[in-house]
Amino acid sequence: MDFLLTSILDGLLLGFVYGLAAMGLTLIWGVMNVINLSHGPIISLGMFGVYLLFTGLGINPYVALIFVAIFGLLLGIVIYFVAVNRVINAPHLSTLLATFSVAMIITGLGTAVFSASPRNVDYSLGSFTLGSATIPINRIVAAALSMLITAGLYIYLRRTRSGRYIRAVANNRNAAELMGVPSVRILALSFGIGTMLATVAGGLIATLFPFTILAGGTYELKSFVIGVLGGLGNPVGALLGGLILGVLEGIIPTFMPATWVPVIEFILFVLILMVRPQGLFGAKKS
Repeated sequence: MDFLLTSILDGLLLGFVYGLAAMGLTLIWGVMNVINLSHGPIISLGMFGVYLLFTGLGINPYVALIFVAIFGLLLGIVIYFVAVNRVINAPHLSTLLATFSVAMIITGLGTAVFSASPRNVDYSLGSFTLGSATIPINRIVAAALSMLITAGLYIYLRRTRSGRYIRAVANNRNAAELMGVPSVRILALSFGIGTMLATVAGGLIATLFPFTILAGGTYELKSFVIGVLGGLGNPVGALLGGLILGVLEGIIPTFMPATWVPVIEFILFVLILMVRPQGLFGAKKS
């Protein structure tokens, strides 16, 4: 029971970070109906951004997240104008191929520069004991920052002009353009915010686990599972889906080998697609 309690708490805390990563993927889908296949490599860039700033310049990893976030925002805007803007009105296969090409470029360059050797951000804040459960404080901080960023995104989308523009374009792009909303700039901003969330999530993951330039692919797959759980296009649902996945990852190893974790996750992925394709927290379309 003590091990199970610790595993559940660890899974919950990790679930917030998973949810943050998936939020970037689902935001882009919700606004422009684009599945971003460069999501995983972008998460890896966030990992290496924090790593390089910490090991090369001695910047605190959590302070480094600010620079990583700015980099992610600008990178996303560039990717949108270079690879996505020209094909956004084309069939979905075109945007899939465009973002997949970006993923291959990032992975190829990253492998050439960093190789596939594992790296680690050697920074520990100690541990926290709650009854019989011992939890690394790094995980508590990562979960807290994920919640703060989620709250900030919610406030931004609800209370700012550009946030309302994003929601308007997501609901009806043509109507938003008729009302004077600069849709191209808003779509670029949305893609930038989505990649920013991915890089920040990657930076937080780097403070928890060792990683390679290929590690983002694992979290991209988790993001798809979470997106389906929470409902694609629903950022809040992504956070809740992340918590569900985190708890599952905490509970499953207590009853069976950890190698079964991805199997169970993708069985759940298929079942949700079959039974409730709009997700557990998505609105059913009429």
